This record gives sequence, C-alpha cells and structure tokens, in this order.
Amino acid sequence: MDDFIITDLIPQKPPFVFVDHLISYDKKTAVSTFLIKENGIFVENNLFQEGGIMENIAQTCAARIGYINKHLQGGNIKIGVIGGIKNLTIYQLPKVGSLLKTSINDMFEDFDDVKILEAKVQCDDTLIASCEIKVALLNL
Repeated sequence: MDDFIITDLIPQKPPFVFVDHLISYDKKTAVSTFLIKENGIFVENNLFQEGGIMENIAQTCAARIGYINKHLQGGNIKIGVIGGIKNLTIYQLPKVGSLLKTSINDMFEDFDDVKILEAKVQCDDTLIASCEIKVALLNL
C-alpha cells in the first residue's frame, strides 16, 4: 500500500492524531499503526490511557473511510461519527514508545451509511483492546 499522509485521510489534525500509517486495506479490513509518544495527549504515568486507545480505533475507521472515498472512489472524504461502542475491553495500557497495530473488520454490510466493525488493538503481538464500533457517515 502506498504511504499516504494520514491527515489527508482523517478529519483530525495535530496534536489530536492517533494514527500514523494506514498499512493495509481490502474490502473488509484495514490495519493502522501508531507510535505512542512521550508528550502525547492521553499519556499519563508513561501509559497510553483508555481514551487514547478508543480514539486510535475511531481514527483507524476514519482512515479507512478516507482512503475509500479519496483513493478508490475519487471523491471527497466523508466525516464519520461514532454511533455506538459495544463490548469494549481494555486488557492492558501500553507504554510510551510502544507501537500499536489496530485492525478493523466489517461485521455487517453497509446500510444507509452505517458500518458496524470489529476492532482489535495489538501491542507487540499482544491483544490490548477490542470492541465493536458503529460508525455513521455524514453526507455534508
């Protein structure tokens, strides 16, 4: 996959960006990476907090949507809003300097611009978080 500037795919701007790269994409899945920085938002006591992990998941969804809209469909990037989070489990908080690998997988086909996705966050091949996330696309 080409290396895109991530802020061209998501609506968030620094310092509120929690995805560095979209490393793979296919019709049902996407995978992103994010290096946890020492002075980053959501870092407390050298650990990346729950809110940061959830935002990383949401921005991975946004990067996938942005990639589809911009590079596959040749259109404008749609804005997505979180419609719900189900079964969120945080198994452990990752340390500063850790590389997160976040994968999302379509659980259900699109229905009126609503996507339901399964998300998993790994750090050093250890599952640290998982959830189901519902994302609604806005038609602006």
